[in-house]
Amino acid sequence: MLSKSLPLAITALVAGLFTSCSVLPWQGQAPANEVNLGFTLENNLIFLTTAEINNHGGRIFFGSAHSRTIVDPAFVERAGGGRYVLQLNHRQSIPFDPVVMSLGGVGDALVGADVWDAKAVTIDYRTGLLTWQKDGIYPDYMTLFQFEAEPKVIAEVDGRATPVVVDTALPDTLVLPRGSHAAGRRSARVTIAGTDFGSVDVALGDVSRARIGNRLLSKFLVSVDYGRRQVGLWRDPRIPM
Repeated sequence: MLSKSLPLAITALVAGLFTSCSVLPWQGQAPANEVNLGFTLENNLIFLTTAEINNHGGRIFFGSAHSRTIVDPAFVERAGGGRYVLQLNHRQSIPFDPVVMSLGGVGDALVGADVWDAKAVTIDYRTGLLTWQKDGIYPDYMTLFQFEAEPKVIAEVDGRATPVVVDTALPDTLVLPRGSHAAGRRSARVTIAGTDFGSVDVALGDVSRARIGNRLLSKFLVSVDYGRRQVGLWRDPRIPM
């Protein structure tokens, strides 16, 4: 369960106050205004292992920067067309209107921002929980960033403040617009939300805006509030750099 005291509780854990292997203080039954979904990181993508579409399980992954949910045509044949429903658990379901398009074998469906209905989600990479928060995120102890279209944060890349799209469908570190340079990779000094990552291997690609993926996002507790147009990052000390 996520709470306003979550980051503080984790800090206390790291400081040594929590020394046993007992249940963590924020675990347990989610309150009525929250729904927890289990996930696994596969090929550095967030696959929602406890969610179903039209009562069919599948390889359903989360794309924080995608405005629409995408369903692969092969999955449509199994799950049926027409009305689509994402089952988060046996009590909570969300209807949605997807785009039917090939996902190239990566997964059966990509869940986008439209499913969350202007609510918020928080990604706890350490415990493998994605929490849908109907009342919005808990911003205490987080570094907050506002956005207008796609969720974004401000990163320092080689000393320059750079808006970067928060894209959980990206398994890389950062992808920077290549401009006149050839596509490829290079090293860049990266700082995000006060955390200096030092020299990071980043990609240069055909993107209009820089994008941050799960290789760096997974070092944080990440909250995206689609209603308030806000991203919160909190450096998770349980996860090594």
